[in-house]
Amino acid sequence: MTDIVDDLQWRGLIAVSTDEDALRKAFADGPVTVYVGFDPTAPSMHLGNLVQILTVRRLQQAGHRPLALVGGATGLIGDPKPTSERTLNDPEVVAEWVGRFQRQLEPYFSFDGPNAAIVVNNLDWTSGLSAIEFLRDIGKHFRVNKMIAKEAVSRRLNSDQGISYTEFSYQILQGMDFLKLYQQYGCTMQTGGSDQWGNLTAGIDLIHRVEGESVHALATPLLTKADGTKFGKTEGGAIWLDPEMYSPYAFYQFWLNTDDRDISRFSRIFSFRSREELQELERQTEERPQARAAQRALAEELTTLVHGAGQCAAAIAASKALFGQGDLAELDEATLQAALAELPALTVEEPVAVADLFAGTGLAPSKSAARRTVKEGGAYVNNVKVADAEAVPAADDLLHGRWLVLRRGKRNLAAVEVTGA
Repeated sequence: MTDIVDDLQWRGLIAVSTDEDALRKAFADGPVTVYVGFDPTAPSMHLGNLVQILTVRRLQQAGHRPLALVGGATGLIGDPKPTSERTLNDPEVVAEWVGRFQRQLEPYFSFDGPNAAIVVNNLDWTSGLSAIEFLRDIGKHFRVNKMIAKEAVSRRLNSDQGISYTEFSYQILQGMDFLKLYQQYGCTMQTGGSDQWGNLTAGIDLIHRVEGESVHALATPLLTKADGTKFGKTEGGAIWLDPEMYSPYAFYQFWLNTDDRDISRFSRIFSFRSREELQELERQTEERPQARAAQRALAEELTTLVHGAGQCAAAIAASKALFGQGDLAELDEATLQAALAELPALTVEEPVAVADLFAGTGLAPSKSAARRTVKEGGAYVNNVKVADAEAVPAADDLLHGRWLVLRRGKRNLAAVEVTGA
């Protein structure tokens, strides 16, 4: 097997780490118990979390043991944001989100065998800890001058808003997590995003002070897109892993629409294909970018991994059917609705003439332009070419009794929802 550090470097997954030679030796002498933590500050994980999940999945596949920590305690506090104080969520809400996160994590790891994964909750070792114990046993090992050097803390200290002691103490709690996992499970490595480096090293320092031992940390880079926008963000916000918050169809389309400038980098980070396979896809992207071979490969692999083969197949079928390469009537209602949610849309109480629908959705700038499109043979309703611009779709034409799919030419789509049918 390729050295795991070499593989992570080739994939662009190491932004910074502790001593690389010591890290290589630890992996070679392994197995290493490694942990990654997730704070439930929302009802679902998102693509940024997926980077960490899959990095630790790679380590498990290389023979090491993962600990996936869900922050039932740290989620009540929140890691300081560089810009403003977090709104604290109710304990009952955080507890519910902890359960969601735990269920979301389970499909990515193996829970059998000698390096079986374990999901832990840091509320287990903090809920019974008194303030005096926390200050005496943990707080005394932290130096304030080092704590305020953390970028997010420093920016907040120099702002008008400042920073509360609650958020300032976050790195102490995360450092304590590493210590507890070291003591209970022999955990000697933590991973996280590069923006977490201060928190990662806080745990390293705490273990060294309390136990006199050296442990390791590895941080992945924060991802941005070639156009300068944040990775994993859309006009609607984050790319959630929960299918109720971000549909499998939209998830598939996100990867399918990846910029050619980004696809090689993202494929290396997220795909479990071999180097040879990825390099071949990179070659195809260079030679025939219009085929989008790498985008299709990554979209199919990740949609299957996150949402299952059935949802991936449905997303592919919907993608094809919208452009006339399949039967729209065969799409299940949830998949069709998710697909149409991505399109320009018009809502009407009852069907009206095709020319009105095309103009109303913006597929044509006016009714006269819509009539010309029909006359030239470029107008379709539910993939059926329209011959009469004044024709009114019948109730039987409505997909699942609600929708019409309009298409102008090969690529321009819109949706119509009929509410009174």
